[in-house]
Amino acid sequence: MTAVTTQPVPPQEVAGTPAGRGRGRRRGGGFTLARTLRYAALLFFLLVVLIPVYVLLVTSFKGPGDASPARAWSLPTSWTLDNWEAAWTTLSPAIWRTLQMVVPSALIAALLGSVNGFVLSRWSFRGANLVFTLILFGMFIPYQAVIIPLNELVLELQLPSGIPTLILLHSVFGIPITTLIFRNYYQTVPHELVEAARIDGAGMLRTYWSVILPISVPSFVVVLIWQFTSAWNDFLFAVFFSSSQNGPVTLALNNLANGALLQNYGVSMAGALFASLPTLVVYIVLGKYFIGGLMSGSVKS
Repeated sequence: MTAVTTQPVPPQEVAGTPAGRGRGRRRGGGFTLARTLRYAALLFFLLVVLIPVYVLLVTSFKGPGDASPARAWSLPTSWTLDNWEAAWTTLSPAIWRTLQMVVPSALIAALLGSVNGFVLSRWSFRGANLVFTLILFGMFIPYQAVIIPLNELVLELQLPSGIPTLILLHSVFGIPITTLIFRNYYQTVPHELVEAARIDGAGMLRTYWSVILPISVPSFVVVLIWQFTSAWNDFLFAVFFSSSQNGPVTLALNNLANGALLQNYGVSMAGALFASLPTLVVYIVLGKYFIGGLMSGSVKS
């Protein structure tokens, strides 16, 4: 008599049966209590974030008599675009100056950080770790702690007030974070690429330009978004090293609101939306590349 042996049924075959399908459906679908609470918490925090945006947007369409703290939550009795026109007329020169500031400063800081990161990650020399540590100190020093001696230095060097000085400052103060991001990314690059370039006779600069730079796009996206946002939203440097005639949009927005005394809420809210629109567009368009660039340097191969 031939012995009959039974083999265990694979889980995927069990899942194909009616009981298996029901069990998989119960495991993966449906709204459990934990999932419901999670979605409720996410919805709550989304509303908390969007409430100021709602007030900004609604108030920007209200007339002078309609825009008041007592009616902050109410819709406009009559919708108007006068606030947007007035805000654009006032802020458009400052927005253009800010673009002239943030683009060069972001590119310069990104390029210098890329070179620093490559040298510190791939070319060993005595004191490399000490140099890297000293560069990182710049990330932990508050701007407020160095603003007075920095102002004295700018006066001693007789640097022109306005956009040129702000480009220099944002480029220099952006080097620590850009160096850190690029160094972490370049450490994930296989050593074989650098060794192959050396065997072919390429020096440090040729290796960087022909081998490393073409594969650095993810980190450049991260750094450019970071530097663009930081320089665009800066107010402290704008106050000390520029004026309302040659300063960025943050300073112009503060002057539009008359400091801490709001006289026209609608124009101020429209101006705030204009000032935040470029960074919002950058994150919407390049947000997925920003997250991907951060993750690309988080795992070492």
